[in-house]
Formats: sequence, structure tokens, C-alpha cells
Amino acid sequence: MRRTRPVPPSPVLLTVLAVATAGSLLLTPHTATADRKPVTREGVEGTGSEAERSADDPRAANTSAGAAVRALTAPVTDLTDRGRGYPREQTLSPDPENPADKSIKLGLIPYHGIAPKLNALQKLGDRVSVEVAGRSAGGHRLYLVTVTAPESAAQTRAQEGMRELIENAPTVAAKSRAVKRSYKAPVFVNNNIHGNEWEGTDASLKLIERLATATDARTRDLLAHSRLYFNITANPDGRIAGTRANANGFDLNRDFVTSSQPEGRAMRQIEIDKQPTVMLDVHGYVNGTLIEPTTPPHGENYEYDLFLKNSYANALGMEAAVNGLGYTPRKDGVEPAQIPFRDQEEGWDDWPPIFTPQYAAFHGTVAAHTVEIPLTVNNRAYDTLPVDELRRRSAINVAVAGAAITGTLDYVRDHRASLVADQIEVFRRGAAGAAQVPVSTTSVPGVPGIGPEDVYTTTFPRAYVIPAGTSAQRSAPAAARLVDQLLANDVRVTRATHAFRLGGRTYAKGSYVVDMRQPKRGLANVLLADGRDISDKVSVMYDISGWSLGRLWGATVQPVDRGSLSGAPLRAVAAATRLGYVAPHGRLRLRLDDPREIAALNSLLRDGVSVRRAADGSAIVPASARGKAVALARTYGVAFDATKATGTATLHRTRVAAAVTSGELFALREMNFEVTPVSTAVLNAGFDWSRADVLFVSQGVEYDGLTPAARMALDAFLGSRGLVGRGAEGAALNSAAGLLAAKPVEGNGDANGVVRVVNSGRSPVTGGAPDHGFVYAPVWFTDLGPGVRVDQSYGAGNPLVSGHWRPLADGSGGPAAAAGQASVVSGPHAVLFGTEPLFRDHPKGEFAQVARALLSVPTATIGTSGEESG
Repeated sequence: MRRTRPVPPSPVLLTVLAVATAGSLLLTPHTATADRKPVTREGVEGTGSEAERSADDPRAANTSAGAAVRALTAPVTDLTDRGRGYPREQTLSPDPENPADKSIKLGLIPYHGIAPKLNALQKLGDRVSVEVAGRSAGGHRLYLVTVTAPESAAQTRAQEGMRELIENAPTVAAKSRAVKRSYKAPVFVNNNIHGNEWEGTDASLKLIERLATATDARTRDLLAHSRLYFNITANPDGRIAGTRANANGFDLNRDFVTSSQPEGRAMRQIEIDKQPTVMLDVHGYVNGTLIEPTTPPHGENYEYDLFLKNSYANALGMEAAVNGLGYTPRKDGVEPAQIPFRDQEEGWDDWPPIFTPQYAAFHGTVAAHTVEIPLTVNNRAYDTLPVDELRRRSAINVAVAGAAITGTLDYVRDHRASLVADQIEVFRRGAAGAAQVPVSTTSVPGVPGIGPEDVYTTTFPRAYVIPAGTSAQRSAPAAARLVDQLLANDVRVTRATHAFRLGGRTYAKGSYVVDMRQPKRGLANVLLADGRDISDKVSVMYDISGWSLGRLWGATVQPVDRGSLSGAPLRAVAAATRLGYVAPHGRLRLRLDDPREIAALNSLLRDGVSVRRAADGSAIVPASARGKAVALARTYGVAFDATKATGTATLHRTRVAAAVTSGELFALREMNFEVTPVSTAVLNAGFDWSRADVLFVSQGVEYDGLTPAARMALDAFLGSRGLVGRGAEGAALNSAAGLLAAKPVEGNGDANGVVRVVNSGRSPVTGGAPDHGFVYAPVWFTDLGPGVRVDQSYGAGNPLVSGHWRPLADGSGGPAAAAGQASVVSGPHAVLFGTEPLFRDHPKGEFAQVARALLSVPTATIGTSGEESG
């Protein structure tokens, strides 16, 4: 159920606001009755189509307390669910039986068994509802189950109204007796996000079956005052195949913030629509069972005092429930549960928002946990252990996951009022622009061991501006994409109807403004801010440490520390303004600074349009292709401007042989390159090089591992065509093939983050590129030979803007060693990247550098003077 803004005022919400303000709303949730017939929704799956979004809200927007109240005009749910109570049942069509499903060997439910199981659970009473929240990359349905006491349509509308009140008018919600008395605390249990960590799915199905029929007083009370949401399997592709990743090869528990995958977008929408107070993400395998909260560093953008208070208390309850199962190391191989915040020093942090629980915190979740169940059954264990042992372990894991979930539900039942109050406080602080509260033994009583190493806060700017105008905005397509990403994450964005001044600067009409006095300011800041260099805070990080979309997505974004938005000519937007434009006469110029522009170019080349490259790196399109340009401008939101330039070299359709990561493969295909994956084994089998125009390597091809015939074929191809290499492995192949005289130097392999770079304006690869890049195990190049051009260098001083990059023990490999060194170099038949410009969809603004390298290498000849010819 998608919430979209803006829409006409909702009578339900306005009524709830009025009544809640008066403090007189009383709701009496139903309890389950055995003879009540469930409401059916036969033959219907999903939640309906998303409402079409308009570009501008006719109402002027600001973020005062009055504006927070006016924000209640947002819709409650998709129109298909208006006026419907609970349960909301449907009959799910069966999936074809798949005997190869990897779950079967473990004695767990296969994916094709889930739909029949959910159909049966809905028939047990009137507490269980099922909806299809989306589909996976492989096309499998994502099932979201709701368990709650039955609600009439009026009660459901009141619940949704209170949920909106909590986010959009938190000061009012905090005083509402109706919210305190009657709001059902939402709880979200996410399962199987890593496909080969199976057992959370089975534990949830067992628990749902018990909750559907239990008649004890505690269960009735829980369901009368809570809504429980279960994402049965977040990664059905991986569940079936026994892989961590989905069908696109993405680790879904690294995809939040970018949300490049359909499963991640479905989970994001659940967080927005359901607004859980508490959530669990069930994983495996760590023995003993690992239950967050984490070690430092802690995410600086969320209200960590409220988060730690509830997460630690809930973790203690889960620990007691898990240990209470009675499993022992000697008899069962199960160690006692552990809580990293209490039991570890570092290495299991919650710094990046890419993980499910950390992302949930920005949507008002005040207790969120990764739970790692104990006994390994995947990877090597899956292939080598006897089936009986695997099934013994899986049964224990199901019990442990079930205990953790049950322990959480006990915490929710006993602390519903304070959980809701703390969620309200998260949104109140954001809307009011209130200061964060540093954690301490005073601010978070009852949590032992809090020290200065746990204190992470930030200073929020007054606003962010994404300016309009060719002189102020580097890339209009990038700006539009960024705005749409903010909106998709439920961040509020406005657009200027006239030029205005803010913070001592004038911004053009059409500029976007993100007012940081809004309920989800933490999420806005985590997406747009530079971040922080935390290299001196801890010695090791669990995953990435820098990710700024403000720096990496290619748009110009300006933080504004001071100024008033009162009276500014701003209107709320529900989508970025569409940008497609084609000049009416003459030749056309298409910039190649954004992946959307590259995708449009590759469509033209695939259609046989004769396109030439201009001296500034843009593409010159003949007037005869204007019709195709119109269609592409509409599809990709790009501009084809008029030009008198004729271009210097012909651009050709480029087919890429790629030995790359899953993320890089995804990015190449997003830009409409024709890609054939290759590897050492594929080349040794006799790869047909006539199918490729350029080779892109970041992993998987070892020159020494090639047969003599495969090596000869590769050398011939590289001599007439070329190589784009990324990282240490790409550079190693270049050196082995003797293409480019450049010595690669590997930095600290644990380093990652956002770095300052200096681009050569004369380079067809990096000319006009953003002045920030991303590194993961950074590389730089020295001892450059004749004819080698430096396209990009790391910034002087300390190039790291945000992230974690320390020198190695001998003092080498750090950012100081990289400063001023070449990060991208090129020659007649090769381009080498020491940065990571296609990493996990994070550095969108860097994608075009790789695309321009791929387009240049097959035909470009670079002389010793650095000038391009051919």
C-alpha cells in the first residue's frame, strides 16, 4: 500500500486530527471470535497500482507546526484498500513444484509450499491476512502476512489516521489520549533476506499458525494492541537457489539507501506504509546467537538514545528466550546468545544505513535488530554434512528464531505505550529541528557500559538545495533522479516557483529544497550529507563507511546552514519535474555525464544511428534521428540540445565482454550496453571474440590461468581493440598483457569511502566528471610510461571525505600515500580505474566514466601528447 503526496484532503485524517486534538477518540479493538467469518478477497493478489503522481503540489509548503498538521492531507493507503478492515484474505495461486529447491534438503518449507501454507493459515480464523508486497528479481511473489485482531473498516481507518498523525503531527499525537489508548503498535519481522539463511521463514510460519488460533489472554491482548507484519521470505530467488544474493546477484542487505532491487523497494515500502515501532531481521549463522544492538560506531543520523534504550532491553528479552530453550554447547553445539554492544569491542557496527534494521530506524523504528541464528547449514556445510545433521541443525535454528520473535512480541506487549511514545519523539525531534540527545548513563538508564566511544551525533543543516539552471546544476538528469530517490524514501522535497534567496545565495526557479525540519530528517541527512571520516574511531568496520548520494549521484547538492524558509516560494512535489527535451531544428547534442544519457546513446547506436563524439565528450546526433531522440528523451528524461558541432570521431555500438561483479554487470545493462559475461574458464573454452568490441575486467580473468590458445586469442583482441580494467585484478591483466605502462599500487584492502578527485578536463573519460569518487580497496598508479594519460587523480592532502581508510601496519597503503596519485589512467588500448565507479549502485554519478571508457577504447588512439585522434 503506497502513500503518495499530494492528494485532496482525507476526511478520515482531518477527523482523526480534530478528535485526537480534543483527546476524546475511543477505539475498542475486536478480539478474535471463533464463529466470525473472515472477509475474503478471492482471486486478487497485490495491492493495486500506484497512484499517478503529479509534479507539483498546488499548496505552498513549509515545515512549521502548522505545515505538519496540513501534511495530514496525505492519503492513508492505496485506494484499493480504502474502507477495508481486517482480515484481508485472498486465495493465492500455487507455484509450480520445484524439487530442486534448496530448502527441501534441510527439511524446511520450499518456496512452492508457501502459497498453499498461507492459504491454509488464512482459513484458521479471522486474524491472518496476506498480501503480495511485490515480486523478486526472478519474478517470485513476496508475501507480507498481517496478524492482528479483527478490525471493522472504521477501526482500520482510525488506525491509519493515527499512524499518519504520529509521523506528520507528532506534537499532537504525543498528547492524544486516543493514540495512547488505542493505537496498535506495528511490529515487522523480516525473514530470509539472505537466501541461504533460511530458517526465519519457517519460524514465522509456525508462529503465525499459533497466533491464528491461540485463545490465551496474553495473545488476545497482544493482537488487540498490535499489528504484526511478517515478510515471509524477502529473497525467494536465493531461498530456492541456496544463494545469499537474489537473481541479479545483489546482497539485499546492502541495498537500502540505493534500493536498486525490487525486493529492497518492497521492503522500503513496508517500512514506510506500516511504520513499525519494532523490527527483527532474521539471519544466520553466528554461534552463539547474535542479537543486536551493535558495537561502535553507531549511525550518527538517527536518535540513538531512543534506539539503544529499546533495542538493548528487547535484546535482553530475546537472549533470555533463546537461552531458555535449554540448548547447550556439549549436547547440541549451541553456545549462549551474545549481544555485541555488551559482549564485543568492535567489528559489528551499525554505522551504514544499508542494513535492514539500521534503515528502519529512519522510519521511526525504535527497536531494530539483526538476529543471527546459531548453527551453520549453508555453503560448505550444506554440501558436506549428512542430511540428518543438516536437518537437526535447521530444527534448532527454527526454534531459536521462533524464541527470538516470541521474546520480541512479549516486549511489545509489555511496552507498547513507551514504544509508541518514543516513535512519536523521533518524528517530533525531526519536525521541530530539535537537538539530538547523546547517549549516556543518564539519557539511557539501565544500559550498562555506555562510554564516549558510543557517542555519535551530527549537526543537521537548515536545508539542502538541489539547484536548477545550467550554471548551477552539474546534471539535470542526476538531480531529477536524486529527487525521486528522496521522495521514494518518504523524504519531503519542495520546488521553487520563483527565484529565491537562502543562506546568502540566490537560487533559480525550479530549484529543489529539502527542509531539514521534517519528521524523517535523519534519513534526508544520511542520503545527502558527506558523512564522516571515522578512520581514527575504530580499527575495523563490518561493511562500507561512506555512501553519500549527495556526492556520488552526480547532482549538485548544496547544504545551507542558516536562513529562514518562511515565505520562500516553495511547493511540495510528489515527483521530480520531467526533463525530456529535443531541440526543434538541426543537429542535436546529447551530454554523456549520466547513466540515463548513456542509455539513450546506446539505444541510438543499437538502432544504427550514426553518432559522433564531440571534443567535450558529448555525442552529436544527426537531425535525421530527431524522431528517435524524442522517444528517448521521453523515456530517459534527457535533453537533446541544438548544436552546430559535427564531432571528431564516430561512436560505435559497443558489445562488452565482462568479467565483473554482479553490481557492475547490473550497471552496464542499466546503461544499455550489450554484455556477455566471461571468465578464465569461458575464455579457455574458446570464446568467440567476434562477439565483443571491448573487454571489461574487475575479477575472474587470470592471465596465467589461460591456456596458450586462449592467451593468444586474448592478446590478439587486446591489440586491435582494448581493455577497461578496474581495481587490482583489472590492473594485473593489463600488466600481464603489456598494454599500458603503469604500475598499480594497492592501498589498504579494508579501506572504503567517498574521496576527493581531480579530473582532467581534456580527458574523454573523466572530463566534466564529479569531483568526488568512491573507493573500495583503492588502487593508484605510478611509474607511468610514454603515452599514458592521467585522466583523474586523488585529491591532495587527505583525499578521504567520509569512510574508513587507515594505513597498513608498515605505514603504507593509506590516504596520504594516495594523495595526488593517478586514480584513472589510459593509453591506446586500455583504461584503468583505481576507484570503484560502479559499486553496488552507490556512485551513480561515476557510471558515465566507465561508459565513456568503454566507448573510447575500441576505436580511440591516444598519442604521446595526450591528444585524441581517430
